[in-house]
Amino acid sequence: MIKADRLVRKLNSIPITEQEELFNTIKSLFGSVGNNPSISHGFHCDFGDNIHVGDNFYAGYNCTMLDYAQIIIGDNCLIGPNVGIYTTGHKLHPKDRYKSGYAMPIKIGNNVWIGGNCCILPGVTIGDGAVIAAGSVVNKDVESNILVAGNPIKFIKNI
Repeated sequence: MIKADRLVRKLNSIPITEQEELFNTIKSLFGSVGNNPSISHGFHCDFGDNIHVGDNFYAGYNCTMLDYAQIIIGDNCLIGPNVGIYTTGHKLHPKDRYKSGYAMPIKIGNNVWIGGNCCILPGVTIGDGAVIAAGSVVNKDVESNILVAGNPIKFIKNI
């Protein structure tokens, strides 16, 4: 976490014009990185090593990834501003809740677009080509090539 904290602070201070330094910092922070990643200011994560992104990855302002478990994101994915991707949670019963927790991996396929202010919950898989409408809470798997929206998400239409 200390390494991630240092690198996240550095990442968030690099001017957008310094593309090589941005790329090198993302590469040092994440477990693996494809070509042409872009992350806007305000990014946060726990470890970084558990985050794996493909080619042409973009994360908008104030993206938060709680990566106690792996977060795998495919090629050509767009993540809007203020999106939270959370692999962690806590048990419901209040006794010792603060002492316990769990982590479940999240997988996001290729060519996925996640709109602003979305929340992606632990254990979710989002299929290739899916679109998650702004403000949605993704609490279950999303099939490929569909549009979902809402809290919790519901199917809107095929793409």
